[in-house]
Amino acid sequence: MPLTLFDKIWRAHEIKALGERTSLVFLDRIFLHERTGSIALRSLAESHREVANAATAFAAMDHIIDTFPGRTDATTMPSGGEFIRALRHGAGEAGIRLFDIDDPAQGITHLIAAEQGIALPGLSLVCPDSHTCTLGALGSMAWGIGTSDCEHALATETLVVRRPTQMRIWFDGALREDVTAKDLVLHLIARYGAAGGRGAAIEFAGPVISAMPMNGRFTLCNMAVEFSGFTGIIAPDQRCIDYLEGRHYAPTGALLARAKQHWASLVTDAGARFDHEIRIDASACQPMVSWGTSPAQSVGIVDEIPEPARFPSEAERRSAERALAYMALQPGERLAGVPIDAAFIGSCTNARLSDLRQAAHLLAGRHVAPGVRAICVPGSTATKRAAEDEGLDKRFTDAGFEWRESGCSLCFYAGGEGFEPGQRVVSTTNRNFEGRQGPGVRTHLASPATVAASAIAGAIRPASWLDA
Repeated sequence: MPLTLFDKIWRAHEIKALGERTSLVFLDRIFLHERTGSIALRSLAESHREVANAATAFAAMDHIIDTFPGRTDATTMPSGGEFIRALRHGAGEAGIRLFDIDDPAQGITHLIAAEQGIALPGLSLVCPDSHTCTLGALGSMAWGIGTSDCEHALATETLVVRRPTQMRIWFDGALREDVTAKDLVLHLIARYGAAGGRGAAIEFAGPVISAMPMNGRFTLCNMAVEFSGFTGIIAPDQRCIDYLEGRHYAPTGALLARAKQHWASLVTDAGARFDHEIRIDASACQPMVSWGTSPAQSVGIVDEIPEPARFPSEAERRSAERALAYMALQPGERLAGVPIDAAFIGSCTNARLSDLRQAAHLLAGRHVAPGVRAICVPGSTATKRAAEDEGLDKRFTDAGFEWRESGCSLCFYAGGEGFEPGQRVVSTTNRNFEGRQGPGVRTHLASPATVAASAIAGAIRPASWLDA
């Protein structure tokens, strides 16, 4: 019987079918971070259980650490230092590889799992973070879990998982030169809704994906969870293999040759069936910006904000009305030209080297508008170092951006650093919920190019505005 890519990986990891689409699944990799991983490790120790296989578990400081230069264990989040020290102690006791604050390979978990070759095609990987699906760009079966499941995973290398339905999203056509993967995924979510993924394992495919660089693939898979997907996944191809070769934990020599043979089989067979299929004409996509408090509430940057009455359900209409009130916007208003107070480039969605290059290119010879606070937080220390080697940091600072250490930073507010209440921020992050970047903060999701252009203009603008 023809199998999907997800079918093949699931079958390779299914230990026992338990009925009702539920199975006991083997886990190849487990990733922790200081906000929840420290809790799982402490709970494990208190119950007198051990980590089953420390060699397959990894931990990183990323969520609540400061990103200010010269950082220490002290954070702006109350009790943040306790989480940091707890993870350091727990990882040390268990023998887990920790990417600590001062580690040259430190960074956001989903970025360093890729940069270090920890995530590989065909592997299963979990982390107590919803955006673990980012790693599906490498052909991994990767998904986010809760703290209790994380504890169980550490103790047994297994989890009981309800097998998701499957969806294929096929992208035809070609992206316009001014359209990025971030625009593409916002277009998808706006068109089909935040629940459009229906808890499915979503395979992204089609000529647009084949032509897409790895950075764009990471962005697409990262936001599969914003589409309510269980995970996102892309079949590994030569681009993927080229990306992985030479990574610290990736196979080498004869093992690499064998791995490549296996990876070549990780494709959806002709005739394989999906529970749901969507086709998108990517050539119709334009630069996107969110107007509300969900990624689904997004429009083309030059389009009008829709009337709440146009939404099909009462719940959607109420949500749109509440979002417009929170964002201080009006139906029929165009986002292009709306003044902003701040700009943020960072997060596991858009803080890779190519994202920083794109923004830095637009910033060259220009300066952030007066009164706009602009911040750039690289996704990993390796990315930060590579950017500095290319002189990108100087372009950012010359343009008036703050240049930070790597971490999650202002992607989310956890009682620490945030923007000011009522401020309007254009951001490369993945979520724009109420209070996501601080109480009362109004967040507009966009691509790095749009964020850079908006910071210069002092108002939401597409990158093409700079050449107009």
